[in-house]
Amino acid sequence: MVEQSAEPPKPDRPLKVALLGCGVVGSEVVRLLVEHQADFAARVGAPLELAGIAVRRGGRHRDVPVDPALFTTDAHALVRRADIDLVVEVIGGIEPARSLILAALDNGASVVTANKALLAEDGATLFAAAEKRGTDLYYEASVGGAIPLIRPLRESLAGDRVRRVLGIVNGTTNFVLDRMDTEGTSFAEALEEAQELGYAEADPTADVEGFDAAAKAAILASLAFHTRVLASDVHREGITQVSSVDVESARAMGCVVKLLAIAELAADGAGVGVRVHPAMIPREHPLASVRGAYNAVFVESAAAGQLMFYGAGAGGSPTASAVLGDLVTVARNRVQGVRGAAASTYAQLEVHPMGETPTRYHISLDVYDRAGVLASVANAFSRHGVSIQTVRQEGRGADAQLVVVTHQAPDRALTATVEELEDLDSVRDVTSVMRVEGLGDR
Repeated sequence: MVEQSAEPPKPDRPLKVALLGCGVVGSEVVRLLVEHQADFAARVGAPLELAGIAVRRGGRHRDVPVDPALFTTDAHALVRRADIDLVVEVIGGIEPARSLILAALDNGASVVTANKALLAEDGATLFAAAEKRGTDLYYEASVGGAIPLIRPLRESLAGDRVRRVLGIVNGTTNFVLDRMDTEGTSFAEALEEAQELGYAEADPTADVEGFDAAAKAAILASLAFHTRVLASDVHREGITQVSSVDVESARAMGCVVKLLAIAELAADGAGVGVRVHPAMIPREHPLASVRGAYNAVFVESAAAGQLMFYGAGAGGSPTASAVLGDLVTVARNRVQGVRGAAASTYAQLEVHPMGETPTRYHISLDVYDRAGVLASVANAFSRHGVSIQTVRQEGRGADAQLVVVTHQAPDRALTATVEELEDLDSVRDVTSVMRVEGLGDR
């Protein structure tokens, strides 16, 4: 779906591109733009000419095949140049990225960004600016690297009703959890290996605490349910508390632990729940086989049914691929004098708090091995309206281990149940609590 854009440039002249940032992704964008110049011109209908590259520090040698004179430290002057048609932002963060994108849009340029954090915090302002000026704002690279996710949700599934989006959207955490499962390493050991291989930053907080995944979940939920969802709306739990005991417990019940981003329509269709947390999923589930630093997103819709998108979720080349895909699209729109499909937020559904979200728990308890213990535990679940699906008990002398898997219940009720279990005289310790997904109890 496209609409007419104001004052399209003539296709007999090159379209001028400004690049903001020349790090890992930016360098790949430059390299591919130069190497495939003729191909891009044929696909767009006009040449793409790199007119300037904004960097934080000038004078540094950068291994990119362009004239050093293109580099500038004055990003604001670059995006305000009258001849700039297209702006690519790959610097990340909130500021100065937000100010630069707004300036570019106000100047009439179309913008391609990979900035998930900014879109999840203040995407509404950016989309409003693009709408006002009649220009494009595309962001395929903000979620899932090279995996096509944004366009399918925004366009391919526009005639369908998405019910649920369930995915692994952070490669660092998936690598760590995969190593804990397949190699038996501890969280600390797996994270150190991820850092050595370049999958994790020196400060991995954004990844391991779930901030990165929460921003992506907000973007996916906004598109899937035509509702503005912010990162602050997303219930977020990271993987720092996932232990080897949790991983072993998952294996014992034929599951694997993954950090999942989940956005789902409420049963009555009047609201949405959006959350990021570790969860056990059955090993036969398609997401269970996603290994290493790869990403995958599982989409469930009314008409199309179940769809899965899989691939490299990060890295210079995969992300640059998504950036350039968007760049070709917005450039083609400029040549044709049209504007691409905008993000739709017409539904404005209520974002439900985590306490109202139906989930199910796997709970491991160390208890005293004596009469009445199982009854006292079962009564705690009953008092909070939580139904038990399975219970397994293993004796160990004077002690025993109880493993309970529940049916679905509001998360608030499950949390209250765990708190009561911790206070029971018959329970020595609640050793593991984790949500369970994908067992068909919806």
